[in-house]
Amino acid sequence: MAEPQAASAPDAVLKEEASNPESKEDVGMPDASSEEGQKSLAVKQVEFYFADANLPYDKFMWTLHTANAEHWVPIQTVASFKRMREFQSRGVEWVTAALRSSTELEVDAEGKNIRRRTEVQEPKGQFDRSVYAKGFGKEESPGLQLKLEQFFEKFGKVNAMRMRRMDHTKEFKGSVFVEFADFDTVSKFLAADPKPAWEGTELLTMSKEAYVEMKIKEKGLTGKAANIRRDSIARKGFDAFREMRQAASGGKEKSKSKAAEKPEVWLEFLGAKIRVHDEDGGSVRSEEVPTVRGATLKFAGCGGEASFDEIKKPLKERFARAPFVKFARGDDTGLVGFDKVLGEEEIAFVRDNIKTLNGKSIEWSLAEEEEERAFELERANSAAKRIFSSSSDRGGRGGRGGRGARGGRGGRGGRGGGGRGGRGGRGGRGGSHGGDRGGDEGEQAGEKRKRAVEPDGAHDTGVRGQTIPTIATASKKAKVDGEVSAA
Repeated sequence: MAEPQAASAPDAVLKEEASNPESKEDVGMPDASSEEGQKSLAVKQVEFYFADANLPYDKFMWTLHTANAEHWVPIQTVASFKRMREFQSRGVEWVTAALRSSTELEVDAEGKNIRRRTEVQEPKGQFDRSVYAKGFGKEESPGLQLKLEQFFEKFGKVNAMRMRRMDHTKEFKGSVFVEFADFDTVSKFLAADPKPAWEGTELLTMSKEAYVEMKIKEKGLTGKAANIRRDSIARKGFDAFREMRQAASGGKEKSKSKAAEKPEVWLEFLGAKIRVHDEDGGSVRSEEVPTVRGATLKFAGCGGEASFDEIKKPLKERFARAPFVKFARGDDTGLVGFDKVLGEEEIAFVRDNIKTLNGKSIEWSLAEEEEERAFELERANSAAKRIFSSSSDRGGRGGRGGRGARGGRGGRGGRGGGGRGGRGGRGGRGGSHGGDRGGDEGEQAGEKRKRAVEPDGAHDTGVRGQTIPTIATASKKAKVDGEVSAA
């Protein structure tokens, strides 16, 4: 059975609501060493699955919730979820008995199903009640999630806590987003003196809003691009309330819905698979781009002119993929990026086969660390824009493409692009190819550009994701014990 958090929005996370609403002082976790403590932990976890902070943002849980007209969900299904595995050896009957003590959930007469006692409410102020914290190191054991939950519960009631992970590898980044239940707890956490620390190391803490603004500033985003970035961090992924509003609008928000359902796109780059995000026409996040030393060579002494063709042609004999060449007219130096770390023999091959550029003797060297890192990010973002454009076009018409991505005058996408690419997109007329097919016409035009940056020669991989499922129409369920049930 699929674990619901794996299919949910990034903010729909593995964190539970406090199960004892009458206790305002004791917001800690139950004692896991006792039988009653184990039952409390099981109840708290299931309560979180159904909580306002998770249910409407968890695609799988919402599907279960709306599959039945009265919103009953099989206990056996819930008991099979990942965070319930520690209780599975006790049996479903044990879980059912524990859930009968919940004040937020109700078990049916047969002891087979469970549901909320109240209607689902759209949370308000989630973004403003959320904080960012960094400095938790690596995930050495599977119990880190629970330890982090206990850590933040010391400051006050927590609605949700998400361990931030790399999109593809799921490796823990060492940072989290935490949604507190009230603003006072947020203020208490951010103003703590001394600052919160984890295993003796002081944490970097700030509001989620401050974190977003920091990332926008780092990327130099402004205007619409900044707003898109801000919105993407505030709430990404599935949102039942948004889906219901769109359905109620009678299709007026169809275009927005389509935009929200765009498939995921991935880029293969320097041995890693990186998620391509839709901000700024296709981009990657710097922390997800691998840092690879020794895959970039620098040439010097060309006298302000250099032909891409002079560099590419000699290298085709030795390298399967054409390199990424960066050179600005008027500069005496340029960079050549490869798809792997170069060995001594490969570096020697480059030096022996490209001794001159622009009729002048040149020198080759490995790029400095900072220079290479900046170049890798530029290469990755260039490739991301090209693959994102190609994915959006879906092989059809249009798409401005990356710089020089389509080459020539476009025609039907030239020999290096997808779709019918007009006049080579932003690459102008005849931008040079990052792949192994490039025409002389493109090279001649490319030489005239003030700044010439080629698209990466590495493979692009588009992966289409699952679309958001249709939400089943949910009718009002009968009142139970005087309570109004979920709609």
